[in-house]
Order: sequence, then structure tokens, then C-alpha cells
Amino acid sequence: MLIDTYGRVATDLRVSLTDRCNLRCTYCMPEEGLQWLAKPDLLSDDEIVRLIRIAVTVLGVTEVRFTGGEPLLRPGLVSLVERCAALEPRPRMSLTTNGIGLERTAAALKAAGLDRVNVSLDTLRPDVFKTLTRRDRHKDVLNGLRAAREAGLTPVKVNSVLMPGLNDDEAPDLLAWAVENDYELRFIEQMPLDAQHGWKRDGMITAGDILTSLRTRFTLTGEDDGERGSAPAERWRVDGGPHRVGVIASVTRPFCRACDRTRLTADGQVRTCLFAREETDLRGALRAGAPDEEIAAVWKRAMWGKKAGSGLDDPSFLQPDRPMSAIGG
Repeated sequence: MLIDTYGRVATDLRVSLTDRCNLRCTYCMPEEGLQWLAKPDLLSDDEIVRLIRIAVTVLGVTEVRFTGGEPLLRPGLVSLVERCAALEPRPRMSLTTNGIGLERTAAALKAAGLDRVNVSLDTLRPDVFKTLTRRDRHKDVLNGLRAAREAGLTPVKVNSVLMPGLNDDEAPDLLAWAVENDYELRFIEQMPLDAQHGWKRDGMITAGDILTSLRTRFTLTGEDDGERGSAPAERWRVDGGPHRVGVIASVTRPFCRACDRTRLTADGQVRTCLFAREETDLRGALRAGAPDEEIAAVWKRAMWGKKAGSGLDDPSFLQPDRPMSAIGG
């Protein structure tokens, strides 16, 4: 069991498969990209599967989320999913993606055992998408979303970040589109994920701003506290249901007290929090021939030291030094 000193138990594993991405979102990385990890530094497929097996069979993990960078850029992704689906007990598996490439891979991923996807899409306007991502791929994302729904990777969740002066007026339109297409929309407050350290708390579109905007067109009914559990999103029924919309208020309303996540970076480090400054090396133990029991013990010690919160609610918060693309969302 992965338990910390505050009594939280981690059952949800986020696995970054690569630090690379085929978009250059303004809130994530500079236009020229980053210095990518060298291939020998990345975990191999066998190493990833072994660590997930240890997490599932020894440490009590029940949910696995594949992230990046952009996980669809990982060669052999379908095989990785298939191997993890064969574990006993079988974890529930999902994927967070920008949606580019999902049109051609959705059916294969579903057949391999993937349960569902989260797709990032911040705007319905192709010109704004190009400005935000520095790439002209809006149609590819829409096609990927459609393919995921048709393949049965449901519920298909759409993650949107609103940026001042760019798409901050789109919240009601995004929700109307999501309801029409049977996607579950989740707005995420902009977090300090950018390697160029351009994030500013002042001017950020907050959860309160988003809800005020949505209520100009929709009636939102909050879920009961018990329905949320450890989920990061607060959810509301839209016009009485059945559709729901979520808001992840990482900055203004942190959900750290209910956090059940542990994170594995693309180069084999354990992170107890997306914004932690400390990492614990599992890759070294793997490559030194450590048995499963030793690796599990290292992982347990790392999680035992997890801090009470992320620090994002502190106005003096300083952004982490390590690029977020290698850590995963």
C-alpha cells in the first residue's frame, strides 16, 4: 500500500511515456520546444510494464493513466496497453492526449484494453487553436475525439484551459458543443506548467470566472460531496442532467487533502505530486537488478514523505525547475 503520513492512500498511477509533444501550447512550452530526454534515459517498455505490475500487484494501484508529453508519440503504445491489460488484477486504464493521431489509433487502443481517454481541446475556433498551440491541427483533434467516442473509449473527457484575451469567452460554447457530442467537459485552471516561467497568477481565469460565464446560458446543479470522492474536478449537472461539467480548480481550490495519485516520470522517477521538487529514482534500482520487493519498498518510502499540499494556493509559489512535459499531467 502507498500511504503517506496524512493517511492518504495512492491508488491512481500516472505514467509519463515520453517528454516529447507535437504541439507547442503557449502555457506549456516555448515555440522551439525543449531539450528532450536522451533515449537511454527513458524507461523501456519492459521497465514500464514491470513498474506498473509492481504497482498493481504489490502496492494496491487500481487505476493507471498514460500521459506524456504526448503519449501517442510513444512507439509500441498499443502493445504496452495490451500487456498491462493482462495483469491480475487488471487495472482500469486511461490516456491523456492532445488528440492528434487518435483517429488512427483509437480502435486499436480499445481492442488492446484501454478503457477511456481524456483529450485536451481549449477552443472551437481553428484560428485560436493555431495561436494557442502554434500548430494548425484543430481538425485532427476533432476527428480524434469522434474516433474515440465511436471506438467506445468512453466517457470521452475533454480538458480545456481558458486564457485571458484568447479563449476566455468560449466557456458556454464549449459546454454546448460537449453536450451535443456527448463528451464530458472539464475546465482546468491554468497552472504553472510552462518551462519558460511565463505563468502569472494575476489575470488567471479562475473557477469562479468559469462558473459565472457558464451560468449565463446553463443551469448548474452541484453534485453531492460524496459523489466527488478523490476526483480533482468539482462537477455540476447541466440543466438537470444527465450531462455534467467539471472544473479543476488546482490554484484557487486545491484538492490535495483527497489526493490518491502517485506519478512516474518518463525517465523512471517517482513524484508524489505534480509540483513536487523532490524525486525518487526507480530506474536506477531497476537497472541495478533490484528485486520487486526492494523497488516496492523504495516507492513506499517516497510516498510516505508526501507533503500535505502542492503549494499552489500560496501566492509566493515558485514554479518547479523540471519541465512538466517529462512528468505528465
